[in-house]
Amino acid sequence: MDSEIKEEVPVHEEFILCCGVETQVLKCGPWTNLFNEPRANRPKLLIFVITGNPGFSAFYVPFAKALYSSVNRCFPVWVISHAGHALVPKGKKILTTSDDTNAQEINDIYGLQGQVEHKLAFLRTHVPKEIKLVVIGHSIGCHFSLEILKLAPELPIIRSFLLFPTIERMSESPNGRIATPLLCWLRYALYVFAYLLLKPWPEKIKSFVIRIALQMMNLQSEFSVLNILEPFCLANAAYLGGQEMMKVVKRDNETIKTYLSKLTFYYGTTDAWCPKEYYEDIKKDFPEGDIRLCEKKIPHAFILHFPQEMADMVADWLKDDLSKI
Repeated sequence: MDSEIKEEVPVHEEFILCCGVETQVLKCGPWTNLFNEPRANRPKLLIFVITGNPGFSAFYVPFAKALYSSVNRCFPVWVISHAGHALVPKGKKILTTSDDTNAQEINDIYGLQGQVEHKLAFLRTHVPKEIKLVVIGHSIGCHFSLEILKLAPELPIIRSFLLFPTIERMSESPNGRIATPLLCWLRYALYVFAYLLLKPWPEKIKSFVIRIALQMMNLQSEFSVLNILEPFCLANAAYLGGQEMMKVVKRDNETIKTYLSKLTFYYGTTDAWCPKEYYEDIKKDFPEGDIRLCEKKIPHAFILHFPQEMADMVADWLKDDLSKI
């Protein structure tokens, strides 16, 4: 029954220029342009999902669809790719808006702070000011979510969920110790390898390889995930990852303290990006906060095999807030 419901959920894919950069947005629900809707028909709230790194939105579709169904299809759920992590497929139109920020105005658009500005520009350009927001960050998306709260207090964000949050000491985590030398010191070698290996491949070969890989992982994707094998996208993901290792060091306690009543943190018990001790530390510092530890052994990359379980939990945490809207 659940799978039937999920299949019926409308998902609209569009590619836009945001800050002058190609950006994929996947929208669950019948609302594709909130400004074109008569005010009376506009949803009162938008659930906005910020991905981890790499920011391949297509992998978040099962989670977005499950969440949309779990909130009784009353509110749209949108997922945005990171700048530079999506290329427009051949034959697909790019939507532009006169309000789009010029790319030159954002310094280092593919870097850590540039990605924050990219999400802020999208929200300011594509979401009417009166629509309330629930922001869901996953992994490095949690860092972006906190930055958005800090930099744009005028946005009507009523809740922010930080799922498996990489918001501190990334290079010291078990995965970070492995990733840091690769992403910080050997990044250019990875670039050369990716370009030499993948650039000559025709699209048919890439599609075939991805299809086999998805089958082996028991995964499906209703939207193209060809960007996984695009050297440009991989280089930008590696560049962002290197900045994460170098710059996501100290937890932003000031922002957390300011917005604690709006925040829910969800840590894993088997997460090599933000180990259990990070949960214990933040719990000590903010004992009154809504800081939870997973009891279901859900992995960091929950989007691959546990989207329904995570969506059900988030919907349950949201119940009180949605009842007041």
